[in-house]
Amino acid sequence: MLIAEIFHSLQGEGELTGVSSVFVRTSGCNLRCNWCDTPYASWSPEGVQMRVDEIVAEVTKRPARHVVLTGGEPMVAREIRELAAALKKLGYHITIETAATIAPDSIACDLASLSPKLRNSAPDERLSAAWRGKHEALRWQPEVVKAWLAGYGFQLKFVVAQVADVDEIEGMLAQLGRDIPRAKVLLMPEGTTVEALRAKAGWLGELCKVRGYRYAPRLHIELYGNKRGT
Repeated sequence: MLIAEIFHSLQGEGELTGVSSVFVRTSGCNLRCNWCDTPYASWSPEGVQMRVDEIVAEVTKRPARHVVLTGGEPMVAREIRELAAALKKLGYHITIETAATIAPDSIACDLASLSPKLRNSAPDERLSAAWRGKHEALRWQPEVVKAWLAGYGFQLKFVVAQVADVDEIEGMLAQLGRDIPRAKVLLMPEGTTVEALRAKAGWLGELCKVRGYRYAPRLHIELYGNKRGT
């Protein structure tokens, strides 16, 4: 499979923020989010072809016992299920960071980090009308999200750019037809710089307090900036 990078860092987002983890970033994505912070794994996929055993060998060189399968969109990688199974057999805790547009189909996973995309993700005129239409049609798949929720420990993580986005999120949650604890819904400010994140942190934090959602910082941006391998 095409791998953009494998690196050891601290988990920067979600319930496991701060946990030492090995990240396996697959290259390739079925969406084209306008604010994507890893375009080298989505808009313009790059990397090297690696076999499952080669990837596992690279993971085992690092001391962490948590592995994060991320992208791009890891679920489009052809051998992602074989990779997850091999890592699980070795006793790793596996987080899969996915937009939840592809069903899990019994993939080995301890934490499904589901990040459905809002309207604010729509790609601009850099892409053709056909690609923009594909993104809009695919970005929200409630039946797929339900399949992940039913089978795995999960967190729902949304990128928020403005207050109106939270109303959109609540409409999406209502479509899932189940009682999701608000503490499992993480709201993350959109931005790839400390300044951009802090500009949204105040009002988003207050909104989380009022509505009961969990505020999700981006620790890796605070520690390293928006750099590859972090």
